[in-house]
Amino acid sequence: MIQVSSLQQVISNLDAIIAWSKTHQSPMGYFAALYRRMTVAVMQAIQNNVFEDGQRMQQLDIIFATRYLQAWENYTHQQHCSNAWYTTFEACSNDKLVVLQHLVAGVNAHINLDLGIAAATVAPGDKIFGLQNDFDKINDVIASLVQEVQDALCRIWFPLRAIVSIAGNSPDEVLNFSIGTARKASWANALALAFLQGDARDTLIHTIDSAVVTIANRIIHPGTMTGLLLLPVRAMENTDVSANIDLLK
Repeated sequence: MIQVSSLQQVISNLDAIIAWSKTHQSPMGYFAALYRRMTVAVMQAIQNNVFEDGQRMQQLDIIFATRYLQAWENYTHQQHCSNAWYTTFEACSNDKLVVLQHLVAGVNAHINLDLGIAAATVAPGDKIFGLQNDFDKINDVIASLVQEVQDALCRIWFPLRAIVSIAGNSPDEVLNFSIGTARKASWANALALAFLQGDARDTLIHTIDSAVVTIANRIIHPGTMTGLLLLPVRAMENTDVSANIDLLK
């Protein structure tokens, strides 16, 4: 059972997942590396008093991260985890996916499912309404990482820098949009879960989990046209998984 009591411990656990992924050349490390960046940024924002209630945000982030860490632990030990995370982790054995697909799939599982549950846990009932301002501020923290992640993706897929220069946009905008859209959905889930208990709460979580799996399958299997567009990306991406993880980290 994963137990963490500080964001520094969260980062240590993420480092362990990253190390395991590099050893096993597993794309699981892509999301872990991105998530490490986000966790460090949130920790720094808390230290800089960006949030109205830094202690509450630290508790939220710990609960949030623990759901991912526990899902990874369970999956790698062939134990039960949420269907959303099972689908996402299984996709890491698919060598036809590009790095961006792995990142968006991880964002989908963690934010669309885990974040609403974590928010409702740390602020149950009417307390959920007092959380919204700090919840929204996380988007600004994540947005600050956009350029860094884009630079990493440019090094993983070398033609990207030229495309960004010509078109003025990039796959990083897809990632940023995915995070923002997912957080809006997770806030709606948090509002509902905050007022539910017992079987009713479990039923809603199961429903959310099923919906997230549907989105995950669209990311993993985007259709014929998008799949064809992604073929040259996959062909020209750096195939050294360990090196790619280091770039994202």
